[in-house]
Amino acid sequence: MKLGKPSEECAVKVMDTIPLVMRFIRADMRENSVASLSIPQLRAMLFIKRNPGTSVSEVAEHLGVTCATASTTTERLVQRHFIERSDHPQERRRVVLNLTDEGKHHLEQTLAQTRAHIADLLEGLTAEEIAHIEEGLTLLKHVFDRSEVKKAP
Repeated sequence: MKLGKPSEECAVKVMDTIPLVMRFIRADMRENSVASLSIPQLRAMLFIKRNPGTSVSEVAEHLGVTCATASTTTERLVQRHFIERSDHPQERRRVVLNLTDEGKHHLEQTLAQTRAHIADLLEGLTAEEIAHIEEGLTLLKHVFDRSEVKKAP
């Protein structure tokens, strides 16, 4: 398949590279999770960190699973005191999820260890190569941030 436009060639590289990076991050986070949390549990905690007061259905949507599966995932995290459930202040039937202090601490430890391992991988690069990666990631984040804004209700 021959691609013509530079944007198409770039899209191929993005689709080849991002899954490789995500596999590394997921495996490293799983390995560095002192509490031996699963990847869905870590992803749920990251989502709750970014979206305090979120619901189980929003966690399910983020993880790409059913509400029942997300409920089981979050229940295990509640039992381990990493997240807490509470009633929504305005909606009686809605439950909100937040990280506990213990959950925040564990997640930050896991993230710090993974960041250190990524930094180790980048250690052999020149300052110019690192600057190129940072510039490319900043551009990519900007492009995908714009796509998120378009999808928002």
